[in-house]
Amino acid sequence: MCGIIAAASESDVVSTLLNGLYKMEYRGYDSAGLAIQDKNSIEHIRALGKVKELEEKLLKTKPTSRLGIAHTRWATHGKPSEINAHPHKSSERIYIVHNGIIENHNQLKDFLKKEGYSFSSETDSEIIAHFLEYFLRQGKNIVDAIYKTKEKLNGAYAIAVIDKEDKENIYLARNKSPLLIGLGKSENFAASDILAIGETAESYIALEDGDVGVISSKDYKIYDHLKKQTERKILKIESNIKSSDKGNYRHFMEKEIYEQPQAVLNTLDGRVGGGDVREDIFGKGSSELFKKVKRIQIVACGTSLHAARVASNWLSSISGIPTQIDYASEYRYRNPHVDKDSLFVTISQSGETADTLAALKYSEEKDYLSSVTICNAPTSSIARESKYFFYTNAGPEIGVASTKAFTTQLVGLMLLALSLAKSRNMNPNLRKRIITALRKLPEIMEETLCLKDQIIKICKDIAEKENALFLGRGIFYPIAKEGALKLKEISYIHAEAYPAGELKHGPLALIDSNMPVIALAPENEIAEKLISNLEEVKARGGTLFIFSDASIEMDLDSGAFIHLPECDFFLKPIIYSIPLQILAYEVSLIRGTEIDQPRNLAKSVTVE
Repeated sequence: MCGIIAAASESDVVSTLLNGLYKMEYRGYDSAGLAIQDKNSIEHIRALGKVKELEEKLLKTKPTSRLGIAHTRWATHGKPSEINAHPHKSSERIYIVHNGIIENHNQLKDFLKKEGYSFSSETDSEIIAHFLEYFLRQGKNIVDAIYKTKEKLNGAYAIAVIDKEDKENIYLARNKSPLLIGLGKSENFAASDILAIGETAESYIALEDGDVGVISSKDYKIYDHLKKQTERKILKIESNIKSSDKGNYRHFMEKEIYEQPQAVLNTLDGRVGGGDVREDIFGKGSSELFKKVKRIQIVACGTSLHAARVASNWLSSISGIPTQIDYASEYRYRNPHVDKDSLFVTISQSGETADTLAALKYSEEKDYLSSVTICNAPTSSIARESKYFFYTNAGPEIGVASTKAFTTQLVGLMLLALSLAKSRNMNPNLRKRIITALRKLPEIMEETLCLKDQIIKICKDIAEKENALFLGRGIFYPIAKEGALKLKEISYIHAEAYPAGELKHGPLALIDSNMPVIALAPENEIAEKLISNLEEVKARGGTLFIFSDASIEMDLDSGAFIHLPECDFFLKPIIYSIPLQILAYEVSLIRGTEIDQPRNLAKSVTVE
């Protein structure tokens, strides 16, 4: 969840470190800090709060250095405070930044205390600095000290280390947390996220689990888990990764909401043609693999799980394949039975979600045909570890609350359903119909975005409340859940979603004039039943805000109808998600919350 960056250069690196922290702030913003090599010491500066608080401290002293490490924190062990901020140090010699969780830190802390080490923080990370210093005292060189320290650690970590006695090198280690080396001219970098180095590095290397790296301004080295020097693939940084500013928008989330039509175009580009999906769009040989698939298991977290629940309907109705959905965090712990000829599918925005990665690795022990990942990060761990990979190509998403990553996931999942149907020679006319509708989807999304003014009119009524209920039925229930999640994430209004037919089994007790009810009511075979459910709300004095097709009618005592543009029924979940994003955003504006960086959250969840 935290973000780390390191830089070694022939010129000053302080601005590079600071800019990298700003680029990664969506990974955590509880505190920030850096440690840079001075002539005879290491300058160590930390601040509680966001990166701007650190920048204000730096403006006072204006330090310069050719070598340094920096960190922006999402708190796990130890409350947000300056003393718990990274970097952490040992004996004024070793300074470290860490992303991850050391699961056995209490045991290790007890050992170090007996060896005479004292602790200034509540974090699990500080033990890493002390162990490095401990092994250096025993006569180890810094690389050997890192390997000896690694032997002690249980858990996930990406680490960057500087040594006061080494003015040239930064040392790195990775296990189950992302860490990249960025390569430039007379400068090299390391970071948790490619966005942090996209404007300064020309290419990058993704370290693998067990790797130890050494970077200087002139060179780099990588050692594998056996301490053998090795090479990893050098990859070019794509131009779309370099751009991540808000432009004229007030927030990244607002920008990303309105980028969705183009993002969907990018997802579809090269994937459809001639009235059908193209071959092998999920990777070479995927079309042949799909002929063998009889069941699907999908695991995901958060917003990605809502996309999976929509897709389970598509996979069943379009490709005729029964699908099971699991929270990635729960999947490994229920001893799942795997049917023969099952496909394992993971969905992730960042590709670094610890629970999803762990589930993918666990699936390799089971008898799955293969694994497919749908993800917006081609440089991620999950992209490398999944056997087949689909890049959604939504572009960088900086806002913590997902918008375009979600809708492009849905498009990717629809293409999966269509690809499976094609491989099984199923529903050619339906496939053609959906492909035609997909081509029109960006235009319909643009029309939907034009509903903004209508949505704004209802936001004040919702912003004044502390609770909200979202309702949907069938394939629209997961969209209702996604709408509730968006509202609670950024407005801090307690919001829950229910299948509308379940109202009478408990939730109806919550209905009164202080409970706004947001309902999704498209025209379908159960529309009349849904309207009956909403009449139950109306009869009890509830205020209804209904997103529907123009054909849906109901007299309202309070609330409003907002009619969405027509599109193919299979794609309506994508369209219906957009007004709920706008609703959450505009409500949050009224409430004055931190929209891009909501409290207690981070974009990339790299801890279990």
